[in-house]
Amino acid sequence: MTRFEADTSRERRKLFADAVVAHRNRGSAFLTIEADRDPDLDGEDAPGPWVQFSDKTFNMDVTDEELDRLKDLLSSFPEFRIDQLESPEEAEGTNVRITARSDANRLAGFADEVFQAVYGRAEDYRAWVVAI
Repeated sequence: MTRFEADTSRERRKLFADAVVAHRNRGSAFLTIEADRDPDLDGEDAPGPWVQFSDKTFNMDVTDEELDRLKDLLSSFPEFRIDQLESPEEAEGTNVRITARSDANRLAGFADEVFQAVYGRAEDYRAWVVAI
């Protein structure tokens, strides 16, 4: 493991929270978190899932099934809400923007839950903070 990757829930949430704090302190455009690619879930040549956070907004791409799971997950995060859904005709999914006004730990918990509940990653999935 490096400082920018983690594979347990506790380590991932700490990593994600630290990344949110660094993003805010630096005033960077966004931070990006990626999860391991899983050929059984993502398809043979597809990249692993990613989540971006900027200012007070999460951004992610989802399939129709993943969107349903995301909406279910949001019931556990009532302070977060979907602001925009965009489904271009040439794309096979939906880009979702979620307003999320909260502290770094709550944002980190949400990101971790997205990878597990929405994208179907196992409890021990590995994630990286790839951009801050």
